[in-house]
Amino acid sequence: MTDGPGTAGPAAPLLIACALGIERFALRSGRAGAGEAPGPVTVLRTGMGPRAAEEAVVQALGRDGADGAAVLASGFCAGLRPGMRPGDLVVADETREAGESTACTGTGLLALALSRAVPGRTVHTGPLTGSDHVVRGHERAGLRATGAIAVDMESAATLRTALRSGPRPVAAVRVVVDAPEHELVRIGTIRGGISAFRVLRAVLPAFYEWHRSLLLPRR
Repeated sequence: MTDGPGTAGPAAPLLIACALGIERFALRSGRAGAGEAPGPVTVLRTGMGPRAAEEAVVQALGRDGADGAAVLASGFCAGLRPGMRPGDLVVADETREAGESTACTGTGLLALALSRAVPGRTVHTGPLTGSDHVVRGHERAGLRATGAIAVDMESAATLRTALRSGPRPVAAVRVVVDAPEHELVRIGTIRGGISAFRVLRAVLPAFYEWHRSLLLPRR
């Protein structure tokens, strides 16, 4: 696994995009128990916000060997549903931004793989919406009214940009670190942040299973 764009091998590469150094550390430090990846895997730190994500993904997929790479946006998110807790998993069936939506690939398979990789954690499936800033308090209700179940700043831009660079499988998996009853502004949510970090370290086996399924011949 590399920190930047990798070189294609006989199997299509997998690009895992995240915004923060702590997210990349969690994803990379969890790889020992993930088994062998079915193809080259890159964990790309994009930086925060949709513009940074767009620029980083364009650069990564513009390199030789990135054609056809599967792209998976990951990291932390803010949950919108009441009852969500830090450490819950969100699997997007679509990402949304500025009236646009991007359909995700293999959502059901990915959700099942995550339930096996991180037993005991709730896996939520639904629309993941994008924002250009950290969402606080009253904004949650407005976003929840659109049908979205969670929000982050990079996933929608990552997947949209990936598809504009060429047809490929795309997905988004986020770990809830901030939720309606567990906002990060409270000291008590530090423990929730640790819980979310541990969950993010455990997701790679599910990502590899999803990636492997994309390489199987279709009947």
